[in-house]
Amino acid sequence: MTDDKDVLRDVWFGRIPTCFTLYQDEITEREAEPYYLLLPRISYLTLVTDKVKKHFQKVMRQEEVSEIWFEYEGTPLKWHYPIGLLFDLHASNTALPWSITVHFKNFPEKDLLHCHSKDVIEAHFMACIKEADALKHKSQVINEMQKKDHKQLWMGLQNDKFEQFWAINRKLMEYPPEDSGFRYIPFRIYQATTERPFIQKLFRPVASGGQLHTLGDLLKDVCPSAITPEDGEQKTQVMIHGIEPMLETPIQWLSEHMSYPDNFLHISIIPRPTD
Repeated sequence: MTDDKDVLRDVWFGRIPTCFTLYQDEITEREAEPYYLLLPRISYLTLVTDKVKKHFQKVMRQEEVSEIWFEYEGTPLKWHYPIGLLFDLHASNTALPWSITVHFKNFPEKDLLHCHSKDVIEAHFMACIKEADALKHKSQVINEMQKKDHKQLWMGLQNDKFEQFWAINRKLMEYPPEDSGFRYIPFRIYQATTERPFIQKLFRPVASGGQLHTLGDLLKDVCPSAITPEDGEQKTQVMIHGIEPMLETPIQWLSEHMSYPDNFLHISIIPRPTD
């Protein structure tokens, strides 16, 4: 893995200023003040919103409180997607702070998974890491790790400890010197304009002739509609962690440096703002 530690830090410490407000139809004992929070892009909503939950529960009758869920402009927010992905996909061209609505009733069963405890988040997170390592190293690296290493990855994310997480995660980002990259790149492409959850397929970081594949090559192969025709205007933006990487960027470098802690590159394709 090339050592661009500053990039890893910038990705890890990315934050989104957010304003949480209680849904207007929730029954409260007194008026609920909004709650402001800097949300870590790399984490999950249900992992970092205990304070939000406590804040709003204070003004509610206990019998009115069931499972908390979040919504942005009518769209329920999937807790099992990283926060940065949710923002890029649904809100990246809106003014900050990001306005999220908090609900305690009418859980949208069709749209969201239940999340009754932190154990559910940990299980989802570790399943993603294992899937990513199956693609990168045929699961050899994750299977050689001890249980305490797996726990350290999770605790590093949960407690926002960069060094603790990367002490283990760097092993998942290595590959044999004779190879020029991973076996396959763990990625998911999300499109704001479609109902399809995401696109995922096998894609090698290195072409058969030895040249490195780029982000542009990946998009051409997997989601050609995201690439602008040479004579046409660009109608979409390709976002990872809130930025638009150059299409010439090697996909192996992006996988090593701009994957989320679950070891996947989460790529959003969104309509380019028209103004």
